[in-house]
Parts: sequence; structure tokens; C-alpha cells
Amino acid sequence: MKENFIVMLATRNPIPLTSFRAAAKAGEFLITAEVAPPKGGNPEHMLKMAATLKGRVHAVNITDGSRAVLRMSSVVASAILLQHGIEPICQIACRDRNRIGLQADLMGAHALGIRNILALTGDPVKAGDHPECKGVFDLEAVRLLQVIQKLNHGVDCNEQPLSDGALDLFPGAAVDPQCASWSGLQTRFERKLEAGAQFFQSQLITDFELLEKFMDKVAAGCNKPILAGIFLLKSAKNAQFINRCVPGVNIPQHIIDRLAQAKDPLAEGVKIAAEQVQIARQLCQGVHMMAVKREDLIVPILEMAGVVPFNWVALR
Repeated sequence: MKENFIVMLATRNPIPLTSFRAAAKAGEFLITAEVAPPKGGNPEHMLKMAATLKGRVHAVNITDGSRAVLRMSSVVASAILLQHGIEPICQIACRDRNRIGLQADLMGAHALGIRNILALTGDPVKAGDHPECKGVFDLEAVRLLQVIQKLNHGVDCNEQPLSDGALDLFPGAAVDPQCASWSGLQTRFERKLEAGAQFFQSQLITDFELLEKFMDKVAAGCNKPILAGIFLLKSAKNAQFINRCVPGVNIPQHIIDRLAQAKDPLAEGVKIAAEQVQIARQLCQGVHMMAVKREDLIVPILEMAGVVPFNWVALR
């Protein structure tokens, strides 16, 4: 009886959720949001935050050691969301695993019903809470995308056949329209496209003129969704901390002043984020919402921006 139960568990096929892929291919305005996995074994808080987003976003990003800070496996956390009917985008970073480990996790994610993967190089180890550990970086984001392409075609990174079946992953990549090197931005974006990226989520956007330039000069004609990163700033102090500690981010002084002068800085931050969502809707095919530790405010931001609930059931 025990052996039969094990076989049943091993052969049970989870039903993947694919509304995000369907919406992307249909040209819908895409909404995603970011939730961090737990730092420990209890996923209750993660599930509580993700539940506030159900039916209001196409998918929920689960970070993979963001800022090189230890948290639960993104694959496991994504599988937990899936069990609760919430479609995940599982971030996979190259920092902590070699190509064997990366491919193993991608196969495991597919077997668990996870289909959306955001391929990342990963933040440097010294930025996190284990600065003494060794980064792997056997691959980086472009080469990871190439590996996913091969796995989807039924071979591993050494062109050896996958004897137990090809994968069916929907890979995406990060992009930073505010990158200081315009030529570097263009080259890397084109390499990620060539490597099979099907969607792009941007870093935190504060300069929407640069986003517009990127959309007109670099992303025009790529026929892949670009989602602008919208970050909830909670206070002037929070904005100053991000400017100081997050590479490549420059929150303008007028936004910091606006937060500093507000009677309720958090409410003002919600208003600023809603205004940014409205601007992004005119420029690109989606928004990626980030509200660290206040994911419950993402839906109010979307409502203030006039983003109505989409028919997510019809897209499944």
C-alpha cells in the first residue's frame, strides 16, 4: 500500500496555471506583483500577502535570494502559491547554483506545474546577509535563457536528450531602461531576446522619459511585453535609503520632497505609485508592482490608477 501511494504521488500531474502566458500573447495589459518567500519554514505571511493579489494580477513574482538575502527556495515557495490557485513567476538566479543545479531546479519547477520563469544573474553575494559565502555564477541571465530554450526543445545544456520529456517553460528577463550605458542596455536586451525571453520586467522606474526612449529606440518592434517596475515608496527616508543602497536607482529630489512634506507619507507614496501606473499604461504593455512588506497596498494602488480587474478565469 505504501509503495502504491508513493507511485501515485510521483505520477500525479499538477495542473499549471497559464493565464499570464495567455494574456501576454493576447496583448493584454499585464499586471504582476512581487512577494518575497518566507525567511523560515512558515509560508503563512507570504500566502496572506499573495492572497490579496489573487484575481487582481496575472501572476505573482517569487524572488530568489533578492539582494543576496537568505530566504526559502523560490521553486518551493512558487509551488506553495500554485497549490493555493495563485499563478507564480518563479525567479531563478545564477548566483547560488551551477548549471547542473539550475537545470535540476528548472526540471523540478516544471514537474510541480510552474511555467513562468524569470531568468536572473543575481545580486552580488557581498550585498547580502552571508557576505562570506562564495558566489557560483557558472552562468548569467543570457546563458540561463539559452539553457531554458534547450530544455524546452528536449535537450540539456550539453545537447543531450531529456529521456523523460521536454519542458514547457515561459521564460522572461529583467531590463533596466535607466541603465547608464545606453549601448550596453541595447546589446544586452537584444541578446536576451535572441536567447528566448518572452517577456521583460523592469527595475524600479523613476524616469519615465528614459522609459519612453527605451520603448521607442530599443524595444520597438520586439513584440514582447515590457512591464515597468513600479515601487511603493513609504517615506522620504525610505526613498533616501533606496538611493543610497540600491545600485542604479536615482529617485528624484522632487519625489523625496513630496514625501517629506506629506502629512501621511505612506498615503502619498500610494498616490505617487498610482500616478506612475497611469504613465506606464501609456508607454508599455504592463506594470510590475513592488511594495516591500506592504503588498496589501498593491490593489488600492491599482484601483486609484483606474486599473480594473481583468477576466483572469477566461484566460486560463
